[in-house]
Amino acid sequence: MSTIPSPADLRTIAVSAAQSVGTPLKEAFRAAMEVETKTSNSDLVTIHDNRTEEALIQRLSEAVPDSRFTGEEGGSHGEGRVEWIIDPIDGTSNFAHGFDHFSISIGAAVDDVVVAGVVYDPINELTFSADDDAAYLRTRDLPESVLAPAPKTGVAEPNLNLLTNFPGPWMVNRHGDEALRTFGQLVTAYATVRRIVSGALELCYAAAGWADVVVNCRTSPWDIAPAQLILTRAGGTFRPYGARGELSFDGAPSPHAHLAPGYVGLAPGVESPTAEEVPARFVWNQ
Repeated sequence: MSTIPSPADLRTIAVSAAQSVGTPLKEAFRAAMEVETKTSNSDLVTIHDNRTEEALIQRLSEAVPDSRFTGEEGGSHGEGRVEWIIDPIDGTSNFAHGFDHFSISIGAAVDDVVVAGVVYDPINELTFSADDDAAYLRTRDLPESVLAPAPKTGVAEPNLNLLTNFPGPWMVNRHGDEALRTFGQLVTAYATVRRIVSGALELCYAAAGWADVVVNCRTSPWDIAPAQLILTRAGGTFRPYGARGELSFDGAPSPHAHLAPGYVGLAPGVESPTAEEVPARFVWNQ
């Protein structure tokens, strides 16, 4: 039986793989491209999503032969002990529309527990990553350093900023005015509410202390697998909600938190009861 690389080594492998596919995405960004819809006009895919995922799988397979893969575009395949959970372009809508908030998201899981990962923003050259020991951030101008922002303890909700994709078209279609009224409550409860349409970057911004609260109710493992680890390793809090398969989440910590369909992410020291009511009421169960 082959030896599984350590979480630190898996992080290094993931960072190298993510950065290796960044240049083609930089070259394609804001250039003419064909865009297709999947489930709705807000759920997009481009040829670059598929090419990037294929390139990542090849690179990760070579680095860790004992691998299997769960990707947004290619689904699940392989039988290795290390599961790579891949979103080749988290924020495809942003990428396709020329808005520079998208990332390459790679999580490494062993026994269904995420132990390492990376979220790489190639346009702004931000590399968020984590392993067993810590979370890390490398920027365009600064070398990699441990990510551990000062806690924002005791800050009231009207002084916090929130990132979310809620309600989104699916929630509006299902819950109608109730979802819209709840979004209005968020708008009035917080200093700002932003929709940057990249779940991975939203959680990483909270890990860095640039955002305070993240709430979403309909997500997939590849959207958040490495980002939720980065947040918790940076000292933040990730509260999973909802049910997926045989797993059920009620906001309590869980080793399988990346499988939760809804969540609240909190920057270090932050408490936000208003946000926590949202996934408890609207989470999309599978």
